[in-house]
Amino acid sequence: MKYLGLDLGSRTLGIATSDSMGLIASNYGVIRHREEYARLVKEVSDLVNELKIDAIVLGFPKNMNNSIGPKGELSLKFQKELEKVLSIPVYLQDERLSTKSATDMLISADVSRKGRKKVVDSVAATIILQTFLDKEKNR
Repeated sequence: MKYLGLDLGSRTLGIATSDSMGLIASNYGVIRHREEYARLVKEVSDLVNELKIDAIVLGFPKNMNNSIGPKGELSLKFQKELEKVLSIPVYLQDERLSTKSATDMLISADVSRKGRKKVVDSVAATIILQTFLDKEKNR
């Protein structure tokens, strides 16, 4: 089963993919946007068809106290929009601290601040997707 991992930010959509067996997540890239969610849904739909994706894993940002804030509400809305257009499941994965983990990982790899800014969202999407894949593997 092949998955697409998404990290929806206010200006970027980080993207990761899994291998065909659904075991390993890899960085795929970033789509920049200006809150043009209809365009994002179309671009994700095109990727799903192009890469033959079986399911999507969307990062779900919760507050540290487990409540759902404005960014979490946006992810829920984006999930619903994707489900309207696509005939594959769209799973939510708790993404608390994924961007911080991605940033820490890039800093430890000695990536420059400018370089980190370009890839941090796709690395966060990779972390979100890998967390989901590991959870599924242990199920």
